[in-house]
Amino acid sequence: MAHLVPAPWPPPPIRTERLVLREPEPRDRQALIDLFTSVEVGTYIGGARPRDDFELGLPEDNRRPGLLAVELNGTMIGIVTLDRLDPDQKGHIRPNGNEAALGYLFLPGAWGKGYATEACRAALDWFAAVLPGEPLLLSTQTANEASMRLATRLGFTEAERYQDWGAEQWLGVWSPHHQID
Repeated sequence: MAHLVPAPWPPPPIRTERLVLREPEPRDRQALIDLFTSVEVGTYIGGARPRDDFELGLPEDNRRPGLLAVELNGTMIGIVTLDRLDPDQKGHIRPNGNEAALGYLFLPGAWGKGYATEACRAALDWFAAVLPGEPLLLSTQTANEASMRLATRLGFTEAERYQDWGAEQWLGVWSPHHQID
């Protein structure tokens, strides 16, 4: 995944009613490890990552362009990502790829409370302000009903379905011109 050039990174912290989206900090390390090694979180993304492998590959400062920690009351509960898709990945709307894409993962204890919706809406607002008029993609497994509902709530519309990672994937497109419910 490539950075969202020409958007500046990292953005200043993005505040919502309950959350702060910010660049990851060293104090987020354990939450990041728990997130990416969780069996529940890994269900629709190819499985949980082995803890030792993930820890070894995680930068010391936990940072990378495109990754925002989602904080609730001073504790990281998930992440939102804004990246450019690699051209060789499946799921594009442009012949040469390089589209921007939204991703999100939340710890199971944060599920069902509206945090993903709130965080993603804030990320969409930031994206529309810094890259006006540029569409944004989102891919999720069609079997992931919660993620499919979230994509619809956020205003993504289906562009295509394709097979990847051994399952049917849904590709949605969001445009800053769409109105979010």
